[in-house]
Amino acid sequence: MAEGEETAVRQLRKKWQESPVCGPELYRYLAEQVPRIYCTSEKTGLSEEEEEMVGTTLLRPLEWYLFGEDPQLGLEKLQQGSGSSQLCGRVFKEGETTYTCRDCAIDPTCVLCMDCFQNSVHRNHRYKMHSSSGGGFCDCGDMEAWKTGPSCKKHEPGAEGDTDMGAESQLEDGLMERARMLFQVLFKYTVDMLVWEEGQELPAELQPSVKEDTYYCVLYNDEHHSYDHVIYTLQRSVQCDLGEAQTHTNLIDKEGRRAVKRGTLQACQEAKQAIQSNSEHISLQPLRVEILHSAVMAHQSFALRLGTWFQQVVNYSGLLCFVDEFNGFITWRFIPAGARKIVHDLIVCSLLMETEYKRLFAIEFAKNYKQLQEDFINDDHERSISVTALSVQIFTVPTLARQLIEEGNVVKVIIDTVMEMLSEHLDDNNRFHFQGYNSERFFRIQVVFHDLKYILISKPTIWTERLRQQFLEGLRAFLGMLKCMQGMEEVKRQFGQHIEVEPEWEAGFSIQIQLRHTLSMFQDWCTADEELLLQGYKECYNTLMSCTNQPFKSEEIDTHMCNHVLRCKPYKVSQDPVSIHLPISRLLAGLYVHLCRSGAINRLHEYLPAGCDIAYMVEYPLRCLVLAAQVAAEMWRRNGLSLVSQVYYYQDVKCRDEMFDKDIIMLQIAASKMDPNHFMILILQRFELFEFFNRSTVSRDKELVKQLNRLTEEMLHLLIIILGERYIPGISNVTKEDVTMREVIHLLCIESMAHSGLVKALPDNENNETGLENVIQKVATFKKPGVSGHGVYELKKECLKEFNPFFYHYSKSQHSKAEDAQKKRRKLENSGKALPPPDPPEFFPAFANIVNVLNCDVLIHVLRTVLRRAVETSGKLWTEAMIQRVLHLIGQGLLEEKQQLEANREEVAFDFSLKARRIEHGKSLLTFLEKLKLVPPLEAQKDMITWTLQMFEIVKCLREKSSPTAAMSIETTDPGESIQDKEKAERKRKAEAAKRHRQKIMAQMSAMQKNFIESHKMLYESTPQAQGPGEPFVPEDSSAMILGESRVALGPKRGSGVVEREALTCILCQEEQEVRADSTAMVLTACVQRSAVLTQCRGKVLPNTETFEPLFMHPDLACGTHTGSCGHVMHAPCWQKYFEAVQNTTRNRLHAELIFDLENGEYLCPLCKSLCNTVIPLIPLQPLKLNYDNAELVGQLLTFPRWLEIVLARIKGLKATSQANDDSHEMAENPFFMESPADFRSILSFGVQATAQYSESINEMLVVCATAAYRVGLKVDPNETDPRVPLMSWNTCAFTIQAIENMLEEEGKPLFGSLQNRQHAGLKALVQFAAAQRLTSSQAVVQKHFTHLLSGLIPDLNVDGTSSILDIDLFHLLVGLVLAIPALYQEEAVDLQPSPISSAYNHLYIVQLVTMAHVVQILLSSDDPPGMLGEEEGEEYRSATELYQTLVQCTEGLSGDVPGWCLTDRVRRGVAQFLRCAGLFFSCLTGVPPPEVLSSNEVSLEGQLEALCSYLALPTNLFQLFQDHKDTVIPLLHRWCGNPAVSTALNDTSSVIRYPRKRNKLVELPEDYSCLLNQACHFKCPRSADDERKHPTLCLFCGAMLCSNSICCQETVDREVVGACAAHSANCGAGVGMFLRIRECEVVLMGSKTRGCVYPAPYLDDYGETDPQLRRGNPLHISPERYKKLYQLWQQHCIMEEIARSLEVVNVMFAFDWQML
Repeated sequence: MAEGEETAVRQLRKKWQESPVCGPELYRYLAEQVPRIYCTSEKTGLSEEEEEMVGTTLLRPLEWYLFGEDPQLGLEKLQQGSGSSQLCGRVFKEGETTYTCRDCAIDPTCVLCMDCFQNSVHRNHRYKMHSSSGGGFCDCGDMEAWKTGPSCKKHEPGAEGDTDMGAESQLEDGLMERARMLFQVLFKYTVDMLVWEEGQELPAELQPSVKEDTYYCVLYNDEHHSYDHVIYTLQRSVQCDLGEAQTHTNLIDKEGRRAVKRGTLQACQEAKQAIQSNSEHISLQPLRVEILHSAVMAHQSFALRLGTWFQQVVNYSGLLCFVDEFNGFITWRFIPAGARKIVHDLIVCSLLMETEYKRLFAIEFAKNYKQLQEDFINDDHERSISVTALSVQIFTVPTLARQLIEEGNVVKVIIDTVMEMLSEHLDDNNRFHFQGYNSERFFRIQVVFHDLKYILISKPTIWTERLRQQFLEGLRAFLGMLKCMQGMEEVKRQFGQHIEVEPEWEAGFSIQIQLRHTLSMFQDWCTADEELLLQGYKECYNTLMSCTNQPFKSEEIDTHMCNHVLRCKPYKVSQDPVSIHLPISRLLAGLYVHLCRSGAINRLHEYLPAGCDIAYMVEYPLRCLVLAAQVAAEMWRRNGLSLVSQVYYYQDVKCRDEMFDKDIIMLQIAASKMDPNHFMILILQRFELFEFFNRSTVSRDKELVKQLNRLTEEMLHLLIIILGERYIPGISNVTKEDVTMREVIHLLCIESMAHSGLVKALPDNENNETGLENVIQKVATFKKPGVSGHGVYELKKECLKEFNPFFYHYSKSQHSKAEDAQKKRRKLENSGKALPPPDPPEFFPAFANIVNVLNCDVLIHVLRTVLRRAVETSGKLWTEAMIQRVLHLIGQGLLEEKQQLEANREEVAFDFSLKARRIEHGKSLLTFLEKLKLVPPLEAQKDMITWTLQMFEIVKCLREKSSPTAAMSIETTDPGESIQDKEKAERKRKAEAAKRHRQKIMAQMSAMQKNFIESHKMLYESTPQAQGPGEPFVPEDSSAMILGESRVALGPKRGSGVVEREALTCILCQEEQEVRADSTAMVLTACVQRSAVLTQCRGKVLPNTETFEPLFMHPDLACGTHTGSCGHVMHAPCWQKYFEAVQNTTRNRLHAELIFDLENGEYLCPLCKSLCNTVIPLIPLQPLKLNYDNAELVGQLLTFPRWLEIVLARIKGLKATSQANDDSHEMAENPFFMESPADFRSILSFGVQATAQYSESINEMLVVCATAAYRVGLKVDPNETDPRVPLMSWNTCAFTIQAIENMLEEEGKPLFGSLQNRQHAGLKALVQFAAAQRLTSSQAVVQKHFTHLLSGLIPDLNVDGTSSILDIDLFHLLVGLVLAIPALYQEEAVDLQPSPISSAYNHLYIVQLVTMAHVVQILLSSDDPPGMLGEEEGEEYRSATELYQTLVQCTEGLSGDVPGWCLTDRVRRGVAQFLRCAGLFFSCLTGVPPPEVLSSNEVSLEGQLEALCSYLALPTNLFQLFQDHKDTVIPLLHRWCGNPAVSTALNDTSSVIRYPRKRNKLVELPEDYSCLLNQACHFKCPRSADDERKHPTLCLFCGAMLCSNSICCQETVDREVVGACAAHSANCGAGVGMFLRIRECEVVLMGSKTRGCVYPAPYLDDYGETDPQLRRGNPLHISPERYKKLYQLWQQHCIMEEIARSLEVVNVMFAFDWQML
């Protein structure tokens, strides 16, 4: 600060200090200065100069006044004095990763930030990761949040900079007083301005001396209009361009408001009207627009700046002198989002960081709780920036929660708040009715239920009388709310006509789901104190008895059955109203179980002297269960899907523990308290089956009988549940761990399941824990996943005995699956198919009477009636499912009797077996059971019937005090079983006899064949074998047979190619056709794509393809053209029809452009659905027969120098023919014409033949394929006459071969024999296509291309722009020369091509020339130091040294001291890739089979090179080529090395490509996913300074970290705006990308700017599963197998195909904008 300014500031400070009250003086100062700095231009933001003025003119005087000295010195003193806080308090941004320790956290809301987690002990514990929704803060250092390890190393007590003294105790009194005074004034100013509603006037004390006529039109954020709506409105209303409209919209969304117009009042009013008018055209609700005076806007902007200043001061010093004024602070309404965020952060970093201030804030928060929630519900902003979001920071602190309950009864406050908000939904009966509710408002109201859960999440360990009374008061309020839910939204069965309007039901179940954990927590709090539990039960019972909203409509009547009478009121679920919502009844059932478990049940009579009305208690839960049964019986079909959905959720894991399960418990309570016969009659009455079992005649209505049968099944199932489901703590002596174990066993009995599937199927507690991990190892074994899929748990065999086919948590489909699975398992084990009930645990004494239901007369009557109908009547009145349930019930009765007999040898009152044997009307239940085996439809139940009969005998023996093992002989002596065993044995004997007979016949036929061959041996020897399909051509000349079978592809010793008759079947018309040159074309589906898989310079800027000449491929392979094929064959006409049909149908398909790029000619293979964009015509391989004698004679004349001379002469002659001027003068200087210039037709004298002729169909397909390679490879429009078309055909052939060689080498597979048939067929077809393509191009163009290509090796052809040898990929050059040289044989009037002998020598000398150039290329580019010492002896080492010395003489900058062994090693390693590619190329081109050693994986590099050199007719010592052709090569070496570009490249070694080229890998990822999250946490967007949520995305090709899906990093590519990932993939991957979205834990594959798909990340948890979006939050670790699969997907060019498959499978309704990723 300048000296004059500092003096002015001191004077101002002195003036304020002398004033008794600084407020008025400060207000006057702000009134004059703020409008001079803020809002002085069209832009509301501040420039750097204006920001500096804010500091010097406004904030600096405030700081001088506060500290009484230089603010810098004052802040340093405060910082040193206050030390560092033990609380971290980092405020989480939306999307930021948080961690919670499952072992140490008090509750799931206790979280750590990334830095604290990495430095804490919890990193080695069981932890979870989640993405924050924003607004919370790190709990590191909070002693009440953690059981152990409350602080990380940075925040633990005693850490560096930490002090024990409080902040206030170290501040001087004067500073405290000034701070209190200043903060109160500034705070009032901030509050007043942020909530100021007068847009054109300021408060009197802030009125400026001169009021300007300058206003702002301010647009506010809302939740009703989308981005596009706002952008469109701004473009139409304020005439801004698209970029400005997008900027405005983004800032409105971020900050809550934005000034979009500055001008006079009239101009702003016109803009306001235009905005509202245009927005109303889009949405019924107009945008909120206000007109603010520039002075008002200025003061509001400065108020926001003061909020940030408050945070800075507090962070330095902990000054908290304004809490007295905070009552107004937290009750603001309609504050913009930007201001809310500042306020939120200020509260967190100040008030919540100190215990005392946090307590005071909590008290104020609780006092204003109702008003705060009302403001939030009436607002439309997100909760993360609402002050109500701070409730989780207060209510989850155990000490604060106790205090708020004791002093403010916050439980009642929360419930009263909810009731007041839901009061509008109460009907006349004081029950909730949500028909026509506002879903958005209702969603906000549900948030309040979270606070109720937070306040109850920690049970108190010490109870005071005050706490007990306040909790009971809260419980009464809670019961009052439940009373409004009891019986709400009743339904009545619809008769006749189907219901017209589906009733609303989601709201009621939403509340039920929200209250699920709250209900269990209320029960847990009650169980913490016995007196409280008894009092709570009493309150709940009284509330239930006071519910009069579901009265009976009739008086009690008597019901008789089996000499038993029940007096009760009639009620029919099928006719009367019934509700599924019974929270009070279910809460009462839960409390009763806790009473039994704790033993307090014995004192219940003290609180309820009159006892309980059990019939009334059980009535409503029984109705609900009957309703579910009737829905299952399809009696409520006319009530629509709403009721079906309610019953589904009633039994679903999300709700069942507080709905279905509690209803079962209530029926078990009733069964234990009521007379068992009365209980059974009540069940029959409510199921409306009383008459069905009490009368002998039944209605003949088939539909009614069907319903009654189904109801009987459901009733029997319910009885099985009531009697058998005892795994509930308090009902029997089991633990929660036993309950979870049983749930897991029954889930795994259905099928092996993944960990996540088990977690979803298990109910969780308030801490989101299921208890699975405590039991899973006891009952299951883990099976690790493979490359795909996930790990699964398989049930241990010893746990199968616990299986209950009628497990009460099975759905109908799960029951069927589990039963089938277990029957199949038992069949494989050769055991019976019976699935008996498991041995149940013993009931607690309070529930012991339940078993008497099994023994009661009414149940025996029901079981006997069902069995009688099955034996004596037709199948109308019974079903197999009914019999199955009856057998299970009988089994339960027998097991219960068996257990009691085994436990007590004295008299046992439970006599189920005796009653079953009792004869009534001539027959007993046991008699019917024995006859049941003879009923044909019950074949599947025979094993179960047999088991039941055995159990009768066992129980009988136990009653007779005899050995139960004697009864086991029944199974072996049973006549039915012995007959069945005999039948099985007979079938087995017959099958073995038939097998022996077949073997005998086959042996006889084999012997006859051998005899026939021996008898006619001469015939087989004299008759030539007919050549069949797929058999190689055999030369007739026996002298040439040895050479013909040689494994050499080039030169005079070239072997004969394998020519097979190919008869292929079209996958479309299924017709077979032989591949011939004169027939209709057969084509392979293919996909051409640009590729950067092999690039050595990733991210290189690619040239403009419109003008790019693809003659020489640079050795960095920055962008190649790959052609792949799935290998499926079609007729060309069939393909054309299919392609046209696809084009026509796809244009009419929704979002079809995401799957197919119609402009690119894309389609899916009809058979395998691979992505394709062209076809490759199948060209038959022509047999190349060599006359080896003539070939040897030609070789004596056509040496390498002579061949080179003839080729150059031919080029000269062709030039002379085509050009008017004669180039003989230039050519005469060529050193290759030193002896006698050759005639330009001499090349024809060594053998020519007629050019191959192809059918018109094949020629057409050649053009199609070549055009596709040209179009895709250069990204240009199709133009089949472009001279670059043949070049692109050769280039795609070469690049594809290089990619395949790279893939085989990387996977460690041999060069030949490793490719799949489809890959080999595609490669072979591609090479043959590239060879034949020249016939569809101008031969003059091909001749010109050959000349230009040869100029790369022969620099004397005077071709402009020839590249240096270091800038040419020599394999691409080799392919181009080999495929183009036949064009030199073309004459004007005759179509000629070289003969097989000429081709053999052409190929040989081209390979030799290019190989020599590549050896030089390797030596010039290598700079690696010698790895190990070697010997200098040997001809190869000497020739290497000699060649290198020649290169040193020719090359400037090449080091000369390199040993020969090192040179040899460099060349061997460097040339391997080239030779492997050349081997693949000539194998497909000539059909000559390679040496067998190249098909082996065991061969070494030396052995592989030797075999390749043999196959390519090269000497094993490649340096020998330079010795053999020394005179010819020396001039070439001088020209190669003398090129100035070579010297330049050697001086700039970074640009030189080394050999062997490095094989690209995906970036190395850390083993622990937390490390990646840590990188993402510290990621800063390179183009944005704000701290808003970003989506850090890692490129797996190069490792670059990008800011994806964000406007800040958008770029323009090809005149289109794209996101960071799309732009990056254009350069890094040639349009293909593979990105890891770190915070979402998912891989994104991109195939173009507009197409992509999501792919599973290569990170798995300990259970072998991925975790997209970090929903489960388990620790993740890298899976090398999954990452390798991703790598192969990239290397094999399958990314485009994977995207197409994914998009084809997924039904895309709302397309993702991949372009903006």
